Amino acid sequence: MAPFRLLFFGVAFLSGVTAPGAAGGPFPSFPVTITVDAAQTRGEVRPIWRFFGADEPNYATMRNGRRLITELGELKPQEVFFRTHNLFCTGDGTPALKWGSTNVYTEDPEGNPVYDWKIVDGIFDTYLAQGVRPYVELGFMPQAMSVKPQPYQHRWTPEARYNEIYTGWSYPPKDYAKWAELVYRWTRHLVEKYGRAEVDKWYWEVWNEANIGYWRGTPEEFRKLHDYAIDAVRRALPTARVGGPDSAGSGGPWMRDFLEHCLHGTNDATGRAGTPLDFVSFHAKGSPEYVDGHVRMGIANELRTADDGFRIIASYPELKNVPVIIGECDPEGCAACAGPQLGYRNGTMYSSYTAASFARLPELAERAGVNLEGALTWAFEFENQPYFAGFRSLATNGIDKPVMNVFRMFSFLNGQRLAVQSSGAVPLETVLKDGVRGAPDVSAVACRDHSQLCVLVWHYHDDDVSGPDAAVTLTVAGLRSGADSPKLAAHFRIDETHSNAFATWKRMGSPPAPTPGEYRGLERSGGLELLDAPVTISVHDGQATMGFSLPRQAVSLLVLELPN
Repeated sequence: MAPFRLLFFGVAFLSGVTAPGAAGGPFPSFPVTITVDAAQTRGEVRPIWRFFGADEPNYATMRNGRRLITELGELKPQEVFFRTHNLFCTGDGTPALKWGSTNVYTEDPEGNPVYDWKIVDGIFDTYLAQGVRPYVELGFMPQAMSVKPQPYQHRWTPEARYNEIYTGWSYPPKDYAKWAELVYRWTRHLVEKYGRAEVDKWYWEVWNEANIGYWRGTPEEFRKLHDYAIDAVRRALPTARVGGPDSAGSGGPWMRDFLEHCLHGTNDATGRAGTPLDFVSFHAKGSPEYVDGHVRMGIANELRTADDGFRIIASYPELKNVPVIIGECDPEGCAACAGPQLGYRNGTMYSSYTAASFARLPELAERAGVNLEGALTWAFEFENQPYFAGFRSLATNGIDKPVMNVFRMFSFLNGQRLAVQSSGAVPLETVLKDGVRGAPDVSAVACRDHSQLCVLVWHYHDDDVSGPDAAVTLTVAGLRSGADSPKLAAHFRIDETHSNAFATWKRMGSPPAPTPGEYRGLERSGGLELLDAPVTISVHDGQATMGFSLPRQAVSLLVLELPN
């Protein structure tokens, strides 16, 4: 993985506009006009992208996992959060697909609890050492506590049926008091180890997708599990930020029952009214297909699910200002699964989809009137797997994929949001109803702070087929003219020939074991790369105009340095 760094070296400043990018092959380009008003702000930028997660907790402490955790922490130090399953699972810490373990709880021959924090401490130590904080998922069920302890660890592979993962870890506890005591002792240990001021900044929630097979009990039993766990966390740390339920999808009636219980019901652990909700979380996924020999993404499904979740939450006046986190927000639902419909994962389809989908989420949240705090990408890395094996991940064998560079672009977006208009934008209602199946979506988001103005531009279509470039004319209005005019400090690009280690690997002949020289080349291609040399910007009547070609599935980030 290439270290995150700005590529501002050895560059002359020129007068004019940026040069076009790669040509679109046999297709004639089509014009798109994008206008940014630097003087019209629309509120603070919310860095919703700074949440990540994975099924396998133990990968984070392995060689390439540590490297990727380091890179995530560099995106926004102390503000990136990581969520993972299996933190309470019984085992020796050896990971497998959709599996991990920490052995935090076992019992002696007399049935007395035995607590062991060594493995889980190593996981959290890794996060915190690199500026990443835990989004704590309390689960799953230790073997000695499960009402159905056998079989316990699954042996799932991508060729198996998905429901084969639901073994003894997915069942309720034999004793809710023992469950609560485990949560209490672990929380108390974390406060003692890392300090109250640190642990106060974390998020805490119970289980994962308890409205589907991940929970083999009843909804009532889950609410009881949740109440006992949240009460235990708050007994150890009264100021802990607690919430949930991280449902599969918006949760529908199941989510409403959960919210009603937390807001108005009787707490199973305390007997008092209500259960604390400092944030509300649910999941939203896309639905890719394989049609006519190519992948067709399902961005509409992901955005409709997010919209439905926002509307459910907004229907409760008590939740008007409560933060909302889409606890898994992805193109589809299984990072370790395989299939032709998942062929988008290595290349620029994944990166352009991420740019286009994440840009729509704040708009949906504002429309619903909810407080969107985060959208968590459920993608990390898989150790000891072939290069570009097709998993939904940010990196492969230490080599960053194009999608990782979208998050590097997101990390530039700070300060105040700016008004943007694009002639190539697909209307939100059309995307919600039909996806992006007709004209492509060519649009942008923009922001500014005291030192720079950033414009993120994407060219997205649901169908992974060739298409024409967009000939973009970008106008930034509301600028100062003359000696104080801004400079274009950088034009970063993700496309077939920039910030794209997968394309580089294919040009190498797809080596299963790259040589050291090839590996270094892949590392370089995995970083965020400049399209062109920076140029000075000529400002006339408070406006600057730049032109560039944007291929299908490409994403550009333009960074204008502002005068002090």
